[in-house]
Amino acid sequence: QLQLVESGGGLVQAGGSLRVSCAASGRTGSRYAAGWFRQAPGMQREFVARISWSGGVTYYADSVKGRFTITRDNAKNTVYLQMNSLRPEDTAVYYCAADVPPYGGRWSVPYEYDYWGQGTQVTVSS
Repeated sequence: QLQLVESGGGLVQAGGSLRVSCAASGRTGSRYAAGWFRQAPGMQREFVARISWSGGVTYYADSVKGRFTITRDNAKNTVYLQMNSLRPEDTAVYYCAADVPPYGGRWSVPYEYDYWGQGTQVTVSS
């Protein structure tokens, strides 16, 4: 089992920056890939970014490419999402997720992931 806890959400003005974190505990040595998703009210959960276990491979949704950066520190069992140039449409609950091997390959869909955090609210004011 992996337990994931997000932190760092909050209220920020448009154009500002925020970093959210995801701390893992439990089977942290399971070489999991990590992803960030977000869900706005009344909307489906959508993919934001993914990072491999080594940190060497990353993927981003087109809507955040060039603005958001996903990183990880395996020594601290923590995954980060640095969000710059935030827009009001980035407002959502942000969820961290872990994809434990063997990977299914559909890394942008929620059911690919095995463990989820409880989410952290990010609100961007205009």
